Amino acid sequence: QVQLVESGGGLVQPGGSLRLSCAASGSIFGIGTVGWYRQAPGKQRELVASGTSGGSTNYADSVKGRFTISRGNAKNTVYLQMNSLKPEDTAVYYCNAAIRGVDLQLRDYWGQGTQVIVSS
Repeated sequence: QVQLVESGGGLVQPGGSLRLSCAASGSIFGIGTVGWYRQAPGKQRELVASGTSGGSTNYADSVKGRFTISRGNAKNTVYLQMNSLKPEDTAVYYCNAAIRGVDLQLRDYWGQGTQVIVSS
């Protein structure tokens, strides 16, 4: 069984930085496109950043130049480096990944979410 577990959220002052981690575990053959989404209270979930297995990345306009998505050396970990944080970045952040299991089926997985609060 495949699981995604996020970590790294917390309370940070405006202008500060956080790094979110998303670790995939289980019977994994390969990981395709990964993404970080966020959902603020009363708002729809939105895509923050995504990255393909080939290395292409895509960012929401609101985070371009401030956030960076990357994969760990172990390849089963995805990071979101968040710099110059603003109060409007406050949300629950979710990791998403397209994972091919050992049965070679490609499935979509979500983590449980990690809270980020940007406040003075």
